Amino acid sequence: MTTIADNRLEICAITAFTDNYIWLLLDHSNQACAVVDPGDAGPVQAWLAEHPGWALTDVLITHHHSDHVGGVEKLKSAFDLRVHGPANEPIPARDRPLKDGDSIQVLGRTIRVIGVPGHTCGHLAYHLVDEDVLFSGDTLFSAGCGRLFEGTPLQMLTSLERLAVLPEQTRVYCAHEYTLSNLPFALAVDPGNQQIAERLAEVSEIRNRGQCTLPTYISVERAINPFLRVREAKIVEVVQRQAGLAITTAEECFAAMRKWKDNF
Repeated sequence: MTTIADNRLEICAITAFTDNYIWLLLDHSNQACAVVDPGDAGPVQAWLAEHPGWALTDVLITHHHSDHVGGVEKLKSAFDLRVHGPANEPIPARDRPLKDGDSIQVLGRTIRVIGVPGHTCGHLAYHLVDEDVLFSGDTLFSAGCGRLFEGTPLQMLTSLERLAVLPEQTRVYCAHEYTLSNLPFALAVDPGNQQIAERLAEVSEIRNRGQCTLPTYISVERAINPFLRVREAKIVEVVQRQAGLAITTAEECFAAMRKWKDNF
């Protein structure tokens, strides 16, 4: 369980499937809560059953993949709640369609909606402005990024760079436990980066204890995430050598790096 800046709000990880996280936001001032990307209703309902008195009021959806929306309709039928999600994706039981630039209130907090296409065409991220918290779904992972199922390399690069300019203290809550699998690739791209090596050792210990490696921070990702560093000359040189291509733009570097990671 991770307590963020406002001590009246907690963010907890509910595990689902093999490596998904359903993020649970707890407002202790009135025992109201919200969840992000409930791909399975069961773990959420189990948590609520074990914690009587809490009211589930809101569901935030980043994108339409089944491991993120599979539990929405069951939760909607069981609780009096609002479902917020991308306007141009098929989100079940959605009450409020959202687009880039929207601002919503959830648990009394202002949440800025950021359009981050790439993994899917309508993918959204949610930025809790006052708490410096980001729910990045399958766009930004610790030391990595999501696969391009629907969008283009340029779309994903643009999306990642939008998130990378958030305040460096922003805590990033990704939707999957991918940190340990991402770091060896990051080290392959930037073998001399001591911060990556240290983070890999730290994360290995965390996972050996069966613990969650999240949240990460924007400051950390700027230093260790190769997908945020495709404009750096030394990164371009490594990717160019590995791909056997002449790379002249950040988009080309990103596309070649993503292809490399897909087969790593």
